[in-house]
Amino acid sequence: MLVMLPPSEGKTPARSGAPVDLADLSHDALTPLRAKVIDALAEVSARPDATDVLGVSPGLADEVARNTALHDAPTATASRVYTGVLYGAAGLDRLTPAARARAAQHVRIVSGLWGVVTPDDRIPAYRLSMGTDLPGIGPLAPAWRGALGEALAAEAAGTLVVDCRSAAYLAAWTPPADADWVTVRVLREVDGRRSVVSHHAKHTRGVLTRHLVTRRGRAPGDAEELAHVASALVGDALLAVELDAPPRRGARTLSLVVA
Repeated sequence: MLVMLPPSEGKTPARSGAPVDLADLSHDALTPLRAKVIDALAEVSARPDATDVLGVSPGLADEVARNTALHDAPTATASRVYTGVLYGAAGLDRLTPAARARAAQHVRIVSGLWGVVTPDDRIPAYRLSMGTDLPGIGPLAPAWRGALGEALAAEAAGTLVVDCRSAAYLAAWTPPADADWVTVRVLREVDGRRSVVSHHAKHTRGVLTRHLVTRRGRAPGDAEELAHVASALVGDALLAVELDAPPRRGARTLSLVVA
Protein backbone atom coordinates (compact mmCIF):
# COMPACT_ATOMS: atom_id res chain seq x y z
CA MET A 1 0.00 0.00 0.00
CA LEU A 2 1.07 3.53 -0.81
CA VAL A 3 -0.81 6.50 0.64
CA MET A 4 -0.14 9.52 -1.57
CA LEU A 5 -0.50 12.95 0.06
CA PRO A 6 -0.05 16.52 -1.15
CA PRO A 7 2.21 18.81 0.87
CA SER A 8 0.70 21.53 3.01
CA GLU A 9 0.74 25.07 1.65
CA GLY A 10 2.17 26.43 4.87
CA LYS A 11 5.22 24.86 6.50
CA THR A 12 6.65 25.05 10.00
CA PRO A 13 10.34 26.07 9.93
CA ALA A 14 12.70 24.01 12.03
CA ARG A 15 14.40 25.96 14.83
CA SER A 16 17.52 23.82 14.70
CA GLY A 17 18.89 20.88 12.79
CA ALA A 18 21.48 20.11 10.14
CA PRO A 19 20.97 21.58 6.65
CA VAL A 20 19.35 19.43 4.00
CA ASP A 21 21.53 16.76 2.41
CA LEU A 22 19.96 15.88 -0.91
CA ALA A 23 21.86 12.60 -1.01
CA ASP A 24 20.25 11.52 2.27
CA LEU A 25 16.68 11.95 1.06
CA SER A 26 14.70 8.91 0.01
CA HIS A 27 14.34 8.12 -3.70
CA ASP A 28 17.89 9.22 -4.44
CA ALA A 29 17.32 8.93 -8.20
CA LEU A 30 15.56 12.29 -7.86
CA THR A 31 18.70 14.03 -6.53
CA PRO A 32 19.81 15.65 -9.83
CA LEU A 33 16.40 17.18 -10.52
CA ARG A 34 15.99 18.21 -6.89
CA ALA A 35 19.29 20.10 -7.12
CA LYS A 36 18.16 21.92 -10.26
CA VAL A 37 14.77 22.87 -8.79
CA ILE A 38 16.20 24.11 -5.48
CA ASP A 39 18.73 26.30 -7.30
CA ALA A 40 16.10 27.67 -9.70
CA LEU A 41 13.78 28.39 -6.77
CA ALA A 42 16.53 30.27 -4.90
CA GLU A 43 17.26 32.39 -7.96
CA VAL A 44 13.62 33.25 -8.57
CA SER A 45 12.96 33.96 -4.90
CA ALA A 46 15.63 36.69 -4.89
CA ARG A 47 13.85 38.61 -7.64
CA PRO A 48 11.69 41.69 -6.89
CA ASP A 49 8.72 39.97 -8.56
CA ALA A 50 9.23 36.67 -6.75
CA THR A 51 5.79 36.54 -5.16
CA ASP A 52 4.14 37.11 -8.54
CA VAL A 53 6.21 34.43 -10.25
CA LEU A 54 5.52 31.92 -7.47
CA GLY A 55 1.82 32.81 -7.37
CA VAL A 56 1.61 33.81 -3.71
CA SER A 57 0.35 36.93 -2.00
CA PRO A 58 2.76 39.78 -1.11
CA GLY A 59 2.06 38.99 2.53
CA LEU A 60 4.08 35.81 2.12
CA ALA A 61 7.22 37.64 1.00
CA ASP A 62 9.13 36.50 4.10
CA GLU A 63 8.38 32.86 3.32
CA VAL A 64 9.49 33.37 -0.28
CA ALA A 65 12.71 35.06 0.88
CA ARG A 66 13.42 31.95 2.96
CA ASN A 67 13.70 30.04 -0.33
CA THR A 68 16.98 31.81 -1.09
CA ALA A 69 18.81 29.99 1.74
CA LEU A 70 17.40 26.47 1.59
CA HIS A 71 20.83 24.84 1.37
CA ASP A 72 21.73 26.31 4.77
CA ALA A 73 18.36 26.32 6.55
CA PRO A 74 17.77 23.93 9.47
CA THR A 75 15.70 20.85 8.75
CA ALA A 76 13.13 18.69 10.50
CA THR A 77 11.28 15.57 9.43
CA ALA A 78 8.65 16.18 6.76
CA SER A 79 6.06 15.00 9.30
CA ARG A 80 6.87 18.11 11.35
CA VAL A 81 7.47 20.60 8.55
CA TYR A 82 4.15 19.94 6.80
CA THR A 83 1.30 21.37 8.84
CA GLY A 84 -2.30 22.42 8.24
CA VAL A 85 -5.66 20.68 8.27
CA LEU A 86 -4.70 17.37 6.62
CA TYR A 87 -1.50 16.95 8.61
CA GLY A 88 -3.15 18.01 11.84
CA ALA A 89 -5.67 15.20 11.42
CA ALA A 90 -3.09 12.67 10.22
CA GLY A 91 -0.81 13.41 13.18
CA LEU A 92 2.25 11.95 11.49
CA ASP A 93 4.44 13.86 13.96
CA ARG A 94 2.88 12.13 16.98
CA LEU A 95 2.98 8.43 16.23
CA THR A 96 4.22 5.47 18.22
CA PRO A 97 7.51 4.00 16.96
CA ALA A 98 5.61 1.15 15.27
CA ALA A 99 3.17 3.51 13.56
CA ARG A 100 5.99 5.84 12.55
CA ALA A 101 7.76 2.94 10.85
CA ARG A 102 4.53 2.04 9.10
CA ALA A 103 4.07 5.62 7.91
CA ALA A 104 7.64 5.71 6.59
CA GLN A 105 6.94 2.51 4.67
CA HIS A 106 3.55 3.45 3.25
CA VAL A 107 3.11 7.27 3.13
CA ARG A 108 4.53 9.36 0.29
CA ILE A 109 4.25 13.15 0.03
CA VAL A 110 4.45 14.61 -3.46
CA SER A 111 6.23 17.98 -3.58
CA GLY A 112 6.98 20.64 -6.15
CA LEU A 113 10.47 21.01 -4.66
CA TRP A 114 11.49 17.47 -3.69
CA GLY A 115 9.40 15.38 -6.09
CA VAL A 116 8.39 12.94 -3.37
CA VAL A 117 9.45 12.42 0.25
CA THR A 118 8.61 10.13 3.14
CA PRO A 119 7.45 11.49 6.52
CA ASP A 120 10.93 10.76 7.92
CA ASP A 121 12.89 12.71 5.28
CA ARG A 122 14.51 15.80 6.79
CA ILE A 123 13.71 18.97 4.84
CA PRO A 124 13.66 22.75 5.43
CA ALA A 125 10.49 24.82 5.21
CA TYR A 126 9.93 26.30 1.74
CA ARG A 127 7.29 27.91 -0.44
CA LEU A 128 6.64 26.34 -3.84
CA SER A 129 3.49 24.91 -5.37
CA MET A 130 3.41 22.13 -7.95
CA GLY A 131 1.28 24.43 -10.12
CA THR A 132 4.20 26.86 -10.56
CA ASP A 133 5.86 27.54 -13.90
CA LEU A 134 9.36 27.89 -12.47
CA PRO A 135 11.84 29.86 -14.60
CA GLY A 136 14.72 27.61 -15.55
CA ILE A 137 12.64 24.48 -15.03
CA GLY A 138 9.22 25.11 -16.56
CA PRO A 139 5.83 23.89 -15.30
CA LEU A 140 6.69 21.67 -12.35
CA ALA A 141 4.14 18.87 -12.77
CA PRO A 142 5.39 17.79 -16.22
CA ALA A 143 8.98 18.47 -15.16
CA TRP A 144 8.65 15.89 -12.36
CA ARG A 145 6.46 13.38 -14.20
CA GLY A 146 9.13 11.26 -15.83
CA ALA A 147 11.43 11.21 -12.81
CA LEU A 148 8.61 10.33 -10.42
CA GLY A 149 7.43 7.59 -12.74
CA GLU A 150 10.84 5.96 -12.50
CA ALA A 151 11.34 6.65 -8.78
CA LEU A 152 7.97 5.20 -7.73
CA ALA A 153 7.68 2.41 -10.30
CA ALA A 154 8.92 -0.40 -8.08
CA GLU A 155 7.00 0.76 -4.99
CA ALA A 156 3.71 1.20 -6.82
CA ALA A 157 3.79 -1.79 -9.13
CA GLY A 158 0.97 -4.21 -8.35
CA THR A 159 0.07 -2.51 -5.09
CA LEU A 160 -2.81 -0.49 -3.66
CA VAL A 161 -2.37 3.27 -4.16
CA VAL A 162 -4.60 5.33 -1.85
CA ASP A 163 -4.51 8.72 -3.53
CA CYS A 164 -5.32 11.77 -1.40
CA ARG A 165 -3.56 14.30 -3.67
CA SER A 166 -5.13 17.48 -5.01
CA ALA A 167 -5.35 18.12 -8.76
CA ALA A 168 -2.00 19.89 -9.22
CA TYR A 169 -0.14 17.04 -7.54
CA LEU A 170 -2.13 14.35 -9.35
CA ALA A 171 -0.74 15.82 -12.57
CA ALA A 172 2.84 15.04 -11.51
CA TRP A 173 2.48 11.26 -11.26
CA THR A 174 0.09 8.55 -12.43
CA PRO A 175 0.39 5.10 -10.85
CA PRO A 176 1.35 2.26 -13.18
CA ALA A 177 -1.38 0.33 -14.95
CA ASP A 178 -1.03 -2.71 -12.69
CA ALA A 179 -1.54 -0.71 -9.48
CA ASP A 180 -4.93 -0.79 -7.74
CA TRP A 181 -5.39 2.99 -7.85
CA VAL A 182 -8.07 4.54 -5.62
CA THR A 183 -8.66 8.28 -5.32
CA VAL A 184 -10.30 9.51 -2.13
CA ARG A 185 -13.29 11.86 -2.43
CA VAL A 186 -15.08 13.51 0.48
CA LEU A 187 -18.78 14.32 0.30
CA ARG A 188 -20.93 16.22 2.78
CA GLU A 189 -24.50 15.09 3.34
CA VAL A 190 -27.10 17.59 4.56
CA ASP A 191 -30.81 16.73 4.57
CA GLY A 192 -30.19 13.82 2.27
CA ARG A 193 -28.29 15.87 -0.30
CA ARG A 194 -24.61 15.41 -0.99
CA SER A 195 -22.00 17.89 -2.20
CA VAL A 196 -18.24 17.85 -2.68
CA VAL A 197 -16.33 19.73 0.02
CA SER A 198 -12.79 21.10 -0.04
CA HIS A 199 -11.62 22.34 3.37
CA HIS A 200 -13.23 19.51 5.34
CA ALA A 201 -11.95 17.06 2.73
CA LYS A 202 -8.39 17.73 3.90
CA HIS A 203 -9.34 16.86 7.47
CA THR A 204 -11.13 13.68 6.45
CA ARG A 205 -8.26 12.50 4.26
CA GLY A 206 -5.98 13.12 7.22
CA VAL A 207 -8.25 11.03 9.46
CA LEU A 208 -8.14 8.18 6.92
CA THR A 209 -4.34 8.42 6.67
CA ARG A 210 -3.93 8.21 10.42
CA HIS A 211 -6.30 5.25 10.58
CA LEU A 212 -4.32 3.39 7.92
CA VAL A 213 -0.98 3.81 9.70
CA THR A 214 -2.17 3.27 13.30
CA ARG A 215 -4.68 0.42 13.01
CA ARG A 216 -3.64 -3.11 13.89
CA GLY A 217 -3.31 -5.75 11.23
CA ARG A 218 -1.78 -5.82 7.78
CA ALA A 219 -2.25 -3.00 5.32
CA PRO A 220 -5.16 -3.36 2.87
CA GLY A 221 -4.09 -4.96 -0.38
CA ASP A 222 -6.79 -3.81 -2.78
CA ALA A 223 -9.69 -1.38 -3.18
CA GLU A 224 -12.25 -3.66 -1.53
CA GLU A 225 -10.05 -4.20 1.50
CA LEU A 226 -9.47 -0.44 1.71
CA ALA A 227 -13.21 0.23 1.76
CA HIS A 228 -13.65 -2.39 4.48
CA VAL A 229 -10.85 -0.88 6.58
CA ALA A 230 -12.22 2.65 6.11
CA SER A 231 -15.70 1.51 7.18
CA ALA A 232 -14.36 1.24 10.74
CA LEU A 233 -14.57 5.06 10.80
CA VAL A 234 -18.33 5.05 10.13
CA GLY A 235 -20.28 6.24 13.13
CA ASP A 236 -17.39 8.29 14.42
CA ALA A 237 -15.75 10.37 11.70
CA LEU A 238 -17.95 9.27 8.80
CA LEU A 239 -21.56 8.68 7.84
CA ALA A 240 -20.77 6.21 5.07
CA VAL A 241 -18.02 4.73 2.89
CA GLU A 242 -18.76 3.93 -0.75
CA LEU A 243 -16.53 2.37 -3.42
CA ASP A 244 -17.46 2.77 -7.06
CA ALA A 245 -17.38 -0.03 -9.63
CA PRO A 246 -14.06 -0.82 -11.33
CA PRO A 247 -13.52 1.31 -14.46
CA ARG A 248 -12.02 0.00 -17.68
CA ARG A 249 -8.94 2.07 -16.96
CA GLY A 250 -7.78 4.67 -14.45
CA ALA A 251 -8.66 5.08 -10.80
CA ARG A 252 -11.56 3.89 -8.72
CA THR A 253 -13.11 6.35 -6.27
CA LEU A 254 -13.57 5.83 -2.56
CA SER A 255 -16.20 8.27 -1.29
CA LEU A 256 -16.08 9.22 2.37
CA VAL A 257 -19.38 10.80 3.43
CA VAL A 258 -19.40 13.24 6.34
CA ALA A 259 -22.18 15.17 8.05
